[in-house]
Amino acid sequence: MTDLLDIVAGLLLLAGGLFAMLGALGLLRFPDLYTRMHAASKAGTLGSGFILLAVAFYAGDLSVAIRAIAAVTFLLLTAPVSAHLLARAAYIAGYKPDPSTKIDEYRREFP
Repeated sequence: MTDLLDIVAGLLLLAGGLFAMLGALGLLRFPDLYTRMHAASKAGTLGSGFILLAVAFYAGDLSVAIRAIAAVTFLLLTAPVSAHLLARAAYIAGYKPDPSTKIDEYRREFP
């Protein structure tokens, strides 16, 4: 049974590392603040979540697993909301999207 938990934890760590790497790649490759923030918040949240789930599986202690799952829940609830609020504040402050952006819903609200 412990071999199965080790394999699951290893796969979760690999998935978390892959998402974290893709988020970092998005920070380097995307053209503007908004797409970079999207890559960092979504991929970073998934990467951290998978890594914390791997900790929950591998720890073997119920209190560690509960704290790890609580941290995943906290990340999933707060990271997208904070990224949205930061992007909106940046738009209001005057940072316009890349010209390749097709739809700009905020243009009507904040000309």
